Amino acid sequence: MPIPITQTRWLWLAAILLLAALAAFWQWNGRSVEAVQVQRQPLVQSVVATGRITTPARMAIGSQVVAIVDAIPVREGDRVRAGEPVVQLRATDAEAALALAQTRLEQARLELDELLRLSEPVALQALRQAEADLQLAEREHQRTRELVAQRFYAPSSLDAAERTLRNAQAQLASTRTQWEATQPGGARHALALAQRRQAEAALEQARAERALLTLTAPVDALVLTREAEPGDVAQAGTALLSLAALGETRIYATLDEKNLRLLHEGMPARAITDAFAQQPFDAELYHISPAVDAQRGTVELRLRVPTPPAFLRPDMTASVEIIIGRREDALVLPAELLHDAGSAAPWVLALRGGRAVRVPVQTGLQGIGAVEITAGLQEGEWVVPPQANARAGQWLRPRRPPNERT
Repeated sequence: MPIPITQTRWLWLAAILLLAALAAFWQWNGRSVEAVQVQRQPLVQSVVATGRITTPARMAIGSQVVAIVDAIPVREGDRVRAGEPVVQLRATDAEAALALAQTRLEQARLELDELLRLSEPVALQALRQAEADLQLAEREHQRTRELVAQRFYAPSSLDAAERTLRNAQAQLASTRTQWEATQPGGARHALALAQRRQAEAALEQARAERALLTLTAPVDALVLTREAEPGDVAQAGTALLSLAALGETRIYATLDEKNLRLLHEGMPARAITDAFAQQPFDAELYHISPAVDAQRGTVELRLRVPTPPAFLRPDMTASVEIIIGRREDALVLPAELLHDAGSAAPWVLALRGGRAVRVPVQTGLQGIGAVEITAGLQEGEWVVPPQANARAGQWLRPRRPPNERT
């Protein structure tokens, strides 16, 4: 039998009243807990490493010989150019040795020049005279032989002519030897040339020893420390100055190895120093060490600073935030609201229909104190924090934390 219209109206009215009663029950009897709404906002995931400001190279400037320091024209903090003198050692003895070497070289050059301009022409002239004397002696010997054969000369005249011939031959051999000695490759020429070369080598050695007493900056650099003063005795191998090469400023930092999977070369970063914490500057990750420090469980990172601020100094302590990822419109929840955050199945306690419900979620970027929710929740949903001690199935009423109330 059909239900009367009046009765149907009463049934609908009873249902509405029941729902209102349930709502009132939830409103007045559900426990009030602090809860957080899922919101959309920019999110940046980063890791933080600590390290120190470094320069391309650090070098110690020291003497190779024992000498007295005459002058150090630079101070800590000075910038020097490559080749600029930074330490002058006493060079009195070295300069005297250099002058002596120059004199000996000049003497050797004069001796070689005298050999080429004077001795060689004289020897050549003597050689030609000896050749002429030999020709004369040969003709006289021949003539004497003929006259003795014709009995115009006594046999003793031939003996005299032969002696004269032998003497002329010996004289020619001697003068030829002397002339050949003055020619390139000859003994006298070779000796004079060797003496000149020896003097040149001695001069170069004297110059090198003199140069050891003027210490210069090998590259453009910053003076870090000054370890000596004029009048001090510089010992061989002892540092007198320490320099930091100017060039690309870098940061060497260490990071927990658990973050290694998140990094790759070329990542941007922001850095600050303890002394200038309010002045961050840009950096770029360019090297990740292939080895892990087994004792500390860390990996070394190297970052370049393309535009270093003027206040940076070598060995300053720096903190580096390396940007892993960025979302401009991420669905974000405070990280503390996640349960089993480190597991493969994280979840949250969300309020749905006034009741606490365990909701599995998927996460994305991990920001500082915040996490991206990629699945499981929608914008505006309420999530109960673990410290509320709530359980799934409970009736709860959300309220904003004091710091979020307007």
